[in-house]
Amino acid sequence: MSNTAVQEAQTTEAAGGFEIFRTETAPILDEAGHMEYRDVTPEIEAGIMAASEAGANEGNIVKTLFSKPGFSLTYAWFKSGFPLPLHTHNVDCLYYVVAGSLQLGTEELRAGDGFFVEADKAYRYTPGPEGVEVLEFRGEENFDIKFLAKSASMWGKIAGRAAERRGDWANETPPSQKMS
Repeated sequence: MSNTAVQEAQTTEAAGGFEIFRTETAPILDEAGHMEYRDVTPEIEAGIMAASEAGANEGNIVKTLFSKPGFSLTYAWFKSGFPLPLHTHNVDCLYYVVAGSLQLGTEELRAGDGFFVEADKAYRYTPGPEGVEVLEFRGEENFDIKFLAKSASMWGKIAGRAAERRGDWANETPPSQKMS
């Protein structure tokens, strides 16, 4: 699906310069084509494949809610204990925790909290016991991701964690659904 078709599918223009977007019709981030994988070595590619085979793709849902040149809004639900690899993006990003919790370094963030990451700053966080839902605001429509976990050993740990959590992930619901 082209970027134009994706944007048309996810938003509805209303009178007066308003646009409405809906989460249920928003495209998965990879389908939207706004994030480019950078500096993928054979080791990283093999690690991504191993993590996918271990079930990592079942531990997250990431959707492009809205995008226009100069702006993007992404929704991400990472299930409990999802092993988010250390990575960077080439644009600044502002995160808002919608529901659940996450551990960022020594800080625990819960619904209503947030954090800012400058472009090219390495980071990762760990979703809490109920998982975490976040909104990601960026001042660019397109951005990259560079994974910094480069060794087979690091990717083995990521794949192992995904394999451990996979069974539990099958029964998890977004933490925002538990709040209602």
